[in-house]
Amino acid sequence: MPTSTSTAAEDALIHVLWINAGLSCDGDSVALTAAMQPSVEEIALGALPGLPQVAVHWPLIDFECGPQQGADDFLEWFRKADRGELEPFVLVVEGSIPNEKLHGDGYWSGFGNDLETGQPITTSEWLDRLAPKATAIIAAGTCATYGGIHAMAGNPTGAMGVPDYLGFDWKSKAGIPIVCVPGCPIQPDNLSETITYLLYQATGQAPMIPLDEALRPTWLFGKTVHEGCDRAGYYEQADFATEYGSPKCIVKLGCWGPVVKCNVPKRGWMNGIGGCPNVGGICIGCTMPGFPDKFMPFMDEPPGGKLSTTAVGLYGTTVKALRSITTRTVDKEPSWRKPGGQLLTGATRTW
Repeated sequence: MPTSTSTAAEDALIHVLWINAGLSCDGDSVALTAAMQPSVEEIALGALPGLPQVAVHWPLIDFECGPQQGADDFLEWFRKADRGELEPFVLVVEGSIPNEKLHGDGYWSGFGNDLETGQPITTSEWLDRLAPKATAIIAAGTCATYGGIHAMAGNPTGAMGVPDYLGFDWKSKAGIPIVCVPGCPIQPDNLSETITYLLYQATGQAPMIPLDEALRPTWLFGKTVHEGCDRAGYYEQADFATEYGSPKCIVKLGCWGPVVKCNVPKRGWMNGIGGCPNVGGICIGCTMPGFPDKFMPFMDEPPGGKLSTTAVGLYGTTVKALRSITTRTVDKEPSWRKPGGQLLTGATRTW
């Protein structure tokens, strides 16, 4: 029997407002369509026990694309939130936030038009308007979390992540910090699972979401790529790939897995299958705040990797030799397993 609390939660209605007008490729929106644990359909239809009713306003799938101020005007939901008429709502931001103060005229990115002036409303202005009213904010993907490719050295836009723009110590009116779910693109289930957690938290069914110092959910980003990688055993015995296509550890080919916080090798990409090192691709650190600058040039062995692979060389060679010896002794059956009239197992015959 459901409790009164869960029944009340299921009767609640929470809006999810999704802005994909930051600097991005919409890859995180596309990735979310592959989520399976839970799926987008399960979230939208309230198929999970205790999940509140959800109204998702997401440009990728929303059909409300009629004339401005028309009956099916998609942006009206965002205007309602701005006017304080939408309560509660979770704001999802996709794409990095450009610095609109760098120019006198024009804009870098916008989302709809101002009804009074007819001019575009910039993405940063939407953040200014909606952030104080949101129950929670999710920065989806590496661009939204830490700036990503658009924020690398030499960019002309001054792009940054949502926490850079609002402040890493920012909290919503419900006391929830910005929740960062990085990935380029994002691992689908990581995002759907985080959205689900916040929906439960917003209805009093979950405690404060646990985040690390970079505002990432700790249960998703608490371990390194290396700790969940199928190739980690090869690293331990100093067995490194020298060309792509090898099943061995690929750290010498440029993989940053030993230090990058990401669960993709453990979780896979879709339905437990895939994930960068699992299919032979190096980890380039896309879930880390310093990406991409601190992980370039790609395809080169990381500076720390040269030291660590050298250090592990003697140990790994010894481990590999010991494993070879042990394998020869244990990869065979005991000598007493054979037919005959003599008991060879060491037991005392009492009959």
